Amino acid sequence: MNLSILRKGLITAAVALLSLNVSAETVRFITNQGNFEMQLKPEAAPKTVANFLRYVEDGSYKGTLFHRTIPGFMAQGGGYSINYEQVATYKPVENESKNGLSNTRGSVAMARTNDPHSATRQFFINVIDNGYLDGSPNKFGYTVFAEISAGMDVVDKIVNKPTKSGPIPGMRNVPMEKVIIEDVVLVDQAQP
Repeated sequence: MNLSILRKGLITAAVALLSLNVSAETVRFITNQGNFEMQLKPEAAPKTVANFLRYVEDGSYKGTLFHRTIPGFMAQGGGYSINYEQVATYKPVENESKNGLSNTRGSVAMARTNDPHSATRQFFINVIDNGYLDGSPNKFGYTVFAEISAGMDVVDKIVNKPTKSGPIPGMRNVPMEKVIIEDVVLVDQAQP
């Protein structure tokens, strides 16, 4: 057998197996305001998706809040308990904002500090096009890693809740009625 043909066959098989492991997955957010689903984009943001899925799989999004909502901008959550205590994080993930995905309405990106490689568990859902948050060859932006695939009306309901200053100094735009993430599950593991 020709060694070149064998190598090409092995490479093709390896690529096919890798593509199975990074296929898009859907997660369902179950909240006290209704449910929505998010389609992950592992082909564009593999490290970010893997990081997000660690929190989904360990169940630590359960019982967290959407703690910052700004109509005409975004809804941010996943980092505070229902008592406004910060939730433990894994090591920050490398910024993948130069992946070709844009912060458009319905896209989901990682929240971070001024350090571009500081994202851990907090995410935000864009409710309008926020292209100025995108990465470019000359700057890091906010890594888009998913998009809302069902239930954007629930996200709109969440982002339009009346807000107030939060219980932590400097915390603003906190929904007056707590918006609780009751659970986040892979759709194939979720109840109908």
